Amino acid sequence: MQRKHNQKAWFLVLPVFLLVAFSAIIPLMTVVNYSVQDSFGNNEFYWVGAEWFVEILNSERFHSALGRQLMFSGLVLAIEVPLGIFIALSMPKKGWGASICLVLMALPLLIPWNVVGTIWQIFAREDIGLLGHTLAALGVDYNYTQDAVAAWITVVVMDVWHWTSLVVLLCYAGLSSIPDAFYQAAKIDGASRWAVFRYIQLPKMKRVLMIAVLLRFMDSFMIYTEPFVLTGGGPGNATTFLSIDLVKMAIGQFDLGPAAAFSLVYFLIVLLVSWVFYTVVTVQDAEASK
Repeated sequence: MQRKHNQKAWFLVLPVFLLVAFSAIIPLMTVVNYSVQDSFGNNEFYWVGAEWFVEILNSERFHSALGRQLMFSGLVLAIEVPLGIFIALSMPKKGWGASICLVLMALPLLIPWNVVGTIWQIFAREDIGLLGHTLAALGVDYNYTQDAVAAWITVVVMDVWHWTSLVVLLCYAGLSSIPDAFYQAAKIDGASRWAVFRYIQLPKMKRVLMIAVLLRFMDSFMIYTEPFVLTGGGPGNATTFLSIDLVKMAIGQFDLGPAAAFSLVYFLIVLLVSWVFYTVVTVQDAEASK
C-alpha cells in the first residue's frame, strides 16, 4: 500500500518563499532587465543585449577598481587572520578574564558601519583628532584627505580595528573545542609550543579559519559605508573600490544599464569566490570523515 504524504507543511513555508521572491528575486530580475537594455527617458527602453557587459569588462575604470578591491581584501586578510589567531591564543580560556576578553572583542562588531567611518574620520583629523594631532606633533606628514598612501593606511587600519574581532571569536571557539587530553598528551611527549600549535591547535581551527576567511573576504570585497564616510573614495580615486564606483555610476551618473551590468559582474565574482571556498570546505570535510 502506497503511503500518503501530508503536503500541508508547504503552506507554512510559502510565506518565506514569497518574502524571498519579493526582497531578492524580483529586484535581481529588475537589474538583469536593465543590464540588457538602454533607456533614453520617458520610461522607454531599447534592447542592447550584452553591450553593457562588454563595455564594463573592457573598461579601464572597472579594472582599476577591481585591482584596488583585490588589493584591499588581500591586505586585510593578511593582517586580520594572523592577528586574530595570535589574539585568540593569548586570551584566557577560563575564568572571569575570559568573559571580559570576549566582551571586549565583541564591542567593535556592535558598532554600525557608518559610525565606524565617522569615528575614524574624526580620529584621524589633524586639527581635532587624537591620531592626526599626535602624528603631526611627532613631525609625521599625515593627511588622509590628500595623500593616497595615508588614505590607504587609514582605511586598512580602520577595517582591521573593526573586523579582527570576528576572526578572534571564531578562532577562540575552535580552540575552546579542543579537549584537555590533547594538551596533556603533548605535555607528556615534551612537545614544544610551536608543535602544539601546528599539530593540535591549527588543525582544529582549520574549519573555523576557512569560515573566517570566507566571511572576511565577502565583507571586505563588498565594503562601502566605512571608506565612503571616511574618504569618499579619495583622494582622487585612490580608495574608490568596486562598491563606491558602482554607486557613483548608478546614482551619480544615472547610467542604469552599465551600472546594472557592473552589479551583476560584481555579484558573480563574489558568488564564484564563495563557491570556491565552499568547495574547499566540503572537500576537507569529506577527507576528514574518511
